[in-house]
Amino acid sequence: MNRDMDLVRSILLTVEADPSMTGSRFEAYNTSHFPGHSQEEINYHIDLLFEAEYVDGLPNATPQPLIKKLTWKGHEFIAATKDPDVWEKVKDRIKGVTDVAFPVLLDLAKAEVKKKLGL
Repeated sequence: MNRDMDLVRSILLTVEADPSMTGSRFEAYNTSHFPGHSQEEINYHIDLLFEAEYVDGLPNATPQPLIKKLTWKGHEFIAATKDPDVWEKVKDRIKGVTDVAFPVLLDLAKAEVKKKLGL
């Protein structure tokens, strides 16, 4: 299965937007949270987020991985990509490239934020 960076970003934004996701409870995300995506796709991408250390929780829970909070890395990714204009510019910059490594994507987002701030 290919990575869908829009879905990755959506998952992280959804976790960040939930004020109860502070580490004291777990959430299983499903197709009602991300319409147009299968449960298999959602689980796969959440597993990738665990592997990248962007979320914390129970990655091997059955039948779905359970998220309890964002990690520092997850917050950093959201800080760099939250602005829809920045995210669109990043996606425009990677058009035509088959796949882009997570750190490169994050670096591009940071560069776009710096541009927006005039740095």
